[in-house]
Amino acid sequence: MKELKVKEIMEKDIKTIGPDESVKTLADRFIKEKIGGLPVVDDKGEMVGIVTEADLIVQDARIHFPTYIHLLDGFIYLPSSVTRFDREFKKALGATVKDIMTMEVITATEDQTVEDAATLMMDKGISRVPIVNKSGRLLGIVTKRDIVRVISKISS
Repeated sequence: MKELKVKEIMEKDIKTIGPDESVKTLADRFIKEKIGGLPVVDDKGEMVGIVTEADLIVQDARIHFPTYIHLLDGFIYLPSSVTRFDREFKKALGATVKDIMTMEVITATEDQTVEDAATLMMDKGISRVPIVNKSGRLLGIVTKRDIVRVISKISS
């Protein structure tokens, strides 16, 4: 039996959002369209990030202040905790999609197998994978729901 490729199950009618859209518009779209994430594309149609429900929830989460060491009447902040604090703080104050989106997008190519995409999602703890061609152009998206649909068809 041949291995099923991502291009055979990916959603090709890709819903996207622009980086300058408001967080309110994003939240409204998530609810209206019953989706949990969108690729973010610029005015040239190039993917510049991805935004998910988790990015929105960060705005209502508590910010973890940087870890520090008290030494000789001074404070030494640990670099990794300062970086995390900066990132969380910017997301918490975000007013536009570009303020809260994730810029380092995990992607797959259309010729990868569905098994590869499922493994990638589980390993990275993500629910959707944008599918891109060799030059990085957005072709589609695969979600956990798409994979469950395939499993359901195979099991029937």
